[in-house]
Amino acid sequence: MAIFDDTQPEKKEPSLLLQLALLAGLTIVAGGIGWGSGLYLSGEAPRPSTAIEPVTAAEEINLAEANDSLGVVQLEPIMTNLSGPSGTWVRMEMSLVFEGKPDIRIAQIVQQDILAYLRTVKVYQVEGASGFQHLKFDLEERASIRSGGRVKQLLVRTLLFE
Repeated sequence: MAIFDDTQPEKKEPSLLLQLALLAGLTIVAGGIGWGSGLYLSGEAPRPSTAIEPVTAAEEINLAEANDSLGVVQLEPIMTNLSGPSGTWVRMEMSLVFEGKPDIRIAQIVQQDILAYLRTVKVYQVEGASGFQHLKFDLEERASIRSGGRVKQLLVRTLLFE
């Protein structure tokens, strides 16, 4: 009868010198990649100019002229009661940003539409940051539809619930 060796041969682990060499090599490669990406990113960054530009005096214009030049119409505050719960009131002050020259007649139509929409809103629909974002999105969409796409943004300045 023959004798078989069932034992597994001893596994040789890499020597300590080989492990240290591999670690040093990987560290050098990682440092080179970091240095190279830093050079690449710094080459794309705008560099500050060393020339000093003269400061011109600012022209004084009033708020109405600035709003007209930017296409902004400030609406009168809207105050109405909400759909639910009863006795809840909202006061909203906002501005409309027009594409091109602002039109007061369209702004008044949009304001009336927003007033009618706010009367259908319930308080729980506006709770939290996401509720406010949904309300603002809905109001901007309604303003864009009512103005035929001339209103490109709605700026909410004040929103109070009582």
